[in-house]
Amino acid sequence: MSLALTVGPIPSAQAFERLSLSLDGAQNEDLQDDLNAASVLRAARREGTEAPQDVLSAALSDYARLLEVLYAQGYYSGRISIRIDGREAALIPPLETPARIGTVAIRVDPGRPFRFGTASIAPRAPGSTPPPEFRTGERARSLVVQDAVQGAVGDWRSAGYAKAAVAGQQITANHATRRLDARVTLAPGPHVTFGRLQVQPGSRVSTRRVRKIAGLPEGEPFSPEALDRAAQRLRRTGAFRSVELAEGTVVPPENRMDVTARLVDERPRRFGAGAELSSFEGLRLSAFWLHRNLLGGAERLRIEGEVAGIGGQTGGTDYRLGVRGERPASYGPDTSFWFEGEIERLDEPDYFTDRASITVGAHHIFSDTLSADLGLGLETEETRDDFGTRDFTLVTLPVDLTWDRRDDILNPTSGTFLNADITPFYALKGADDGARITFDARGYRALDEEARFVLAGRLQFGSVLGAGIDKTPPRFLFHSGGGGTVRGQPYQSLGIEIGGNETGGRSFLGVSGELRARVSDAISIVGFADAGYIGAEEFYDGSGEWHAGAGLGLRYDTIVGPIRLDVAAPVSGDTGEGVQIYIGIGQAF
Repeated sequence: MSLALTVGPIPSAQAFERLSLSLDGAQNEDLQDDLNAASVLRAARREGTEAPQDVLSAALSDYARLLEVLYAQGYYSGRISIRIDGREAALIPPLETPARIGTVAIRVDPGRPFRFGTASIAPRAPGSTPPPEFRTGERARSLVVQDAVQGAVGDWRSAGYAKAAVAGQQITANHATRRLDARVTLAPGPHVTFGRLQVQPGSRVSTRRVRKIAGLPEGEPFSPEALDRAAQRLRRTGAFRSVELAEGTVVPPENRMDVTARLVDERPRRFGAGAELSSFEGLRLSAFWLHRNLLGGAERLRIEGEVAGIGGQTGGTDYRLGVRGERPASYGPDTSFWFEGEIERLDEPDYFTDRASITVGAHHIFSDTLSADLGLGLETEETRDDFGTRDFTLVTLPVDLTWDRRDDILNPTSGTFLNADITPFYALKGADDGARITFDARGYRALDEEARFVLAGRLQFGSVLGAGIDKTPPRFLFHSGGGGTVRGQPYQSLGIEIGGNETGGRSFLGVSGELRARVSDAISIVGFADAGYIGAEEFYDGSGEWHAGAGLGLRYDTIVGPIRLDVAAPVSGDTGEGVQIYIGIGQAF
């Protein structure tokens, strides 16, 4: 039986006119697809390669590439023929390349698949076992052998034998019995402990701080995982453009192996700016200045400013100036110290606030996906709203927990994101004691293998505990409406009314859903719907009010994330009418 795939001619006087790839034997779609994907000739055909010399070169490369595909699927007696206008490509002298090529025909006879006879890797690390695919009677795929050997070496390295390697191998294919015998011998080498982290000159970050940030466990048994963690700690400081931790090539008699850090610094200073536009909220402009290595210890200092509500209908223009400093590895390699200072003026629909705050805290990274912050803050503010002019002074204890398993922060197609924040506050002036809680959960799921269609969902929750509405700073209360909650409804248009006073609520619930469809490599369209709830109670009990909005969006992918255009309108509630337009960078969530 023969399977053939033929591509029609490309309109070029010199390009070869026809290419076919035929597979002899029983139908095997996976093998056919792999051969097509590996063929350099097929790639050349798609790209419109014209020069006969280039076509011949691609044909000669295909012999090896297609043979690798056969071996990868367990075929070791295959035959490959590549004919250019009836002549075998391998027999065409390089100096006699045809002036014109018309037809290229690839014919592959894979033969019958081989199975493992002997499948042995020895010695193995204590407690390790070979993969189930690498055993007598299983399909003898070459990649299985490679993975089994790499895994066995990795098992020894994970057990502390840093210099484990292949000492010998004997791989024999018996064509009469269609059996592949694989015998591999390993040399574990000595049991190794970590020595000192040596830092090559050239980095502005001090050697002492590099060692502290990396946290290489000197004197403990070698572990590839510990080495990877040390490199990741250095990378996440943002101070380095590249990080390489190289194992020592020679293990001294005491079996303590030094590791060498080769670091290339990132540019120490960076400036950035952003903009976001909404037809109702107006224009938001932001800018920041960042120093990545302020004092020679990979400290970060970021100063940022923002002006929002320019030309909007949201009460007025908001201003914010903030500074944040971070010092990595202040309390161990995974715990950093940070401080924040902020002054801002908020001219919101329901209140006007001048505010200043300072907070210090620690950030701990538990894993690549889980981190937490604990802070202690002092803030003071003067507020004018329907309750009058009030002054608040608070001591806060913010606690934040983030679990991020998204595949891409800027444009996720799978995974989840969870964030929980609880901020107890103790009132020195003007307020009740209480706590503010927020929760944000997001999930993403691709509906096809290429992730051209993606479902995205978001659930938001908020609550103010303990404090009465008239004894809570207005910025701690919740509103709904606008780009961060319900698109199509005006910004902060949904609140509550207490004794004729308009204010925010003590409970909030938000639900959003999107279907994202990629129509080209750079362009996607989005359909979305959002709903929000605000209540006077501490937790949702249904006594408050809902509103909702829906619309369509357009995304254009860039290196800094997708440029977002959303057009939405209200679908329920009485807080808005007409169409709202949102423009920004990044997905809505």
